[in-house]
Amino acid sequence: MSDAIRVVVVDDEPMVCAHLRTILGSADDIEVVDDAQDGAAAVECVVRHRPNVVLMDLRMPGVDGLTGIERICKLPDPPAVVALTTFDADKYVLRALRAGAAGFLVKSTPPEDLIGLVRVAADGHTVLSQEAKKRLLAASANEQNTRQRAVELVRDLTDREIEVLTCLGQGLSNAQIAERLYLSEATVKSYVSRMLVKLSCANRLQAGLLAYDAGLVPR
Repeated sequence: MSDAIRVVVVDDEPMVCAHLRTILGSADDIEVVDDAQDGAAAVECVVRHRPNVVLMDLRMPGVDGLTGIERICKLPDPPAVVALTTFDADKYVLRALRAGAAGFLVKSTPPEDLIGLVRVAADGHTVLSQEAKKRLLAASANEQNTRQRAVELVRDLTDREIEVLTCLGQGLSNAQIAERLYLSEATVKSYVSRMLVKLSCANRLQAGLLAYDAGLVPR
């Protein structure tokens, strides 16, 4: 399966890893290449196997998932890391997204949905429901220090970059941003790529959170 989506599963419960292996292994285009029991072992797995997607439990003994996400996202050409939680209101989820996670999944996600969402993550898209996104953005806006830092970061952006960033904060796709701002999708993609570097954001979701923190998106 040379073209398969390569996945690493990280959870301190062997039964959870086995369950996810079984579900994902039932898809012809997904291959679970390894599993790990804490964040440190997860980093080693990523370096060894170069997966496309990592499913990372947040609460583990030893090196926890948050630390694992931070370390993985600092690697060259990192995979998409999706946080695994028991409840979607987990207080650690926002911290995981700030650390660079591409979204999160609750462990009770139905098998068919889990497979589809792993494919979404592998394609470079956010794995996050609109309702969950609203709750997380609202929680983010309550952090005063985070807001001040965000305002300082966006000061160096051009007017057009701020427009694009605002659209990211509203959860728009490149096609939707292009239509709204009368730009080509290629131009929007270029703006987004440059802004991620300029703002030191790991992905679109992190940039969207930053837009919300900076007050570019109304509460």
